Amino acid sequence: MKEKSTIALVDDERNILTSLRMALEAEGYKVRTYGDGVSALEALTEEPADLGIFDIKMPRMDGMELLRRVRQQSAMPVIFLTSKDEEIDELFGLKMGADDYIAKPFSQRLIVERVKAVLRRASPKDPASDEAEAKRVLERGKLKLDPERHTCHWDNRPVTLTVTEFLILQALATRPGVVKTRDTLMDAAYDDQVYVDDRTIDSHIKRLRKKFKQVDDDFDVIETLYGVGYRFKE
Repeated sequence: MKEKSTIALVDDERNILTSLRMALEAEGYKVRTYGDGVSALEALTEEPADLGIFDIKMPRMDGMELLRRVRQQSAMPVIFLTSKDEEIDELFGLKMGADDYIAKPFSQRLIVERVKAVLRRASPKDPASDEAEAKRVLERGKLKLDPERHTCHWDNRPVTLTVTEFLILQALATRPGVVKTRDTLMDAAYDDQVYVDDRTIDSHIKRLRKKFKQVDDDFDVIETLYGVGYRFKE
């Protein structure tokens, strides 16, 4: 039986840490809890986890800064816990590369479902599935995507992508020249349980372009078709 994933849970509210830990451990996950971003960053630098759940507002180091620091060393999927009134934070967090958002107050069942969804997207697919073909290394010009190893290279230079970014790029690169609507890209990158708006996809595309331009200033293969969607140049 496959070993269950390790989750790093970071929140300054002790009752949330306790209740979420119990809910996730009941599903078989290993859970490590931290009361602030500084201690979490130290621990994650020493021993990475498979997924992080970060509260946004915390003392010493908030969830945004923690995500920024973690992203410098890892593409670990991250779910943010946020208050209902933090919509601006939500868009900013997605631009930074968060994989999902959950607004407080939330049900433990919702958290468990979201964790499963994000980890499913992060893990290689079953070879026997219909998506076995998608597991093969995808090469399009200078782009090389390996879904099994979750690695991405442009002109033989590594580009670190989050799970969501990887799935969006894979959906575009699988059929060059074909326009993908935002809805299609949402379906490719998000589980049915997760509801995101159009701006979310735009944020991910913007971040993808920025990452590739850091390794190649001439990167321009992701085209915007205003009012329609995006496509990967043939």
